Amino acid sequence: MTGIVYKSTGSWYTVKTELGHVYECRIKGKFRIKGIKSTNPIAVGDIVDFELESGNDMISGIINHIHDRKNYIVRRSVNLSKQTHIIAANLDQVFLMITINNPPTLTSFIDRFLVTAEAYSIKAILLFNKMDTYDEETLLEVKYLAHLYRNIGYECIAVSAKTGKNIEQVKALMKGKVSMFSGHSGVGKSTLVNAIEPSLDLKTKEISSLHMQGQHTTTFAEMFDISFGAKIIDTPGIKGFGVVDMDNEEVGDYFPEIFRLKQDCKFNNCLHIQEPQCAVKKALDHDQLAYSRYRSYLQILEGEDDTYRTDNWEKA
Repeated sequence: MTGIVYKSTGSWYTVKTELGHVYECRIKGKFRIKGIKSTNPIAVGDIVDFELESGNDMISGIINHIHDRKNYIVRRSVNLSKQTHIIAANLDQVFLMITINNPPTLTSFIDRFLVTAEAYSIKAILLFNKMDTYDEETLLEVKYLAHLYRNIGYECIAVSAKTGKNIEQVKALMKGKVSMFSGHSGVGKSTLVNAIEPSLDLKTKEISSLHMQGQHTTTFAEMFDISFGAKIIDTPGIKGFGVVDMDNEEVGDYFPEIFRLKQDCKFNNCLHIQEPQCAVKKALDHDQLAYSRYRSYLQILEGEDDTYRTDNWEKA
């Protein structure tokens, strides 16, 4: 039998077939995909083959094959720097939820996420949430960031899960597609998913006023079928995003604005740091390239992701 993994708890996988039948499945022994050192061999969104087994008054299955993935979103695994954690597979698009405060989303986090999406050819859309809570100064910051990322080529939408602002626009983008929602703990992912599909009634929690961080409600990614013909993957909130499996020479290719400029550099292998006649550095000097983006680029080159190795993998 063949189905799609809707939920993974680490040892059991909820698999749904084309006919809509749901089975709890497990894997037998070690199961590793060639070329991928992942802590989770099977991820939500994977297409798998499985055989049924009976016992203990329940029907379960044994997964024996994973179909080739068209793409996946991956991050550095918690406490295991040489391994990765696959967040979800076979995506049509990802929505990265951003809040200016309560909790703050830093541009370094946004850029690392976008670089990973670019590397695996997944369309990324930025959702600026909690628009109903911002004062004038904070709204200006939203406008600045939205302008910055729109100029690069990313779609940016201001939303409010609580008031319903632009929820219909998000739903229109989701129709007929598999969409993943991600972001820091506390940015309102579950609240937004509930606004999109109230019948799901996902658990939510308020922000901790002491630390301005999200309180976690679930620890596993999960896929849901939506009534208007879409699939949504609600993911655990992440504090940091460690970029993996990238050579220094290719990092710039996943920054669209740097990729467009590199053809004008004097050297084909220019890393845009101290090389002469570098088009990227020239654009930076003339305010044609956002400094925050260039800083993120340098941080990835320098491997500054130690802070990403001890963060929690939990959901808001």
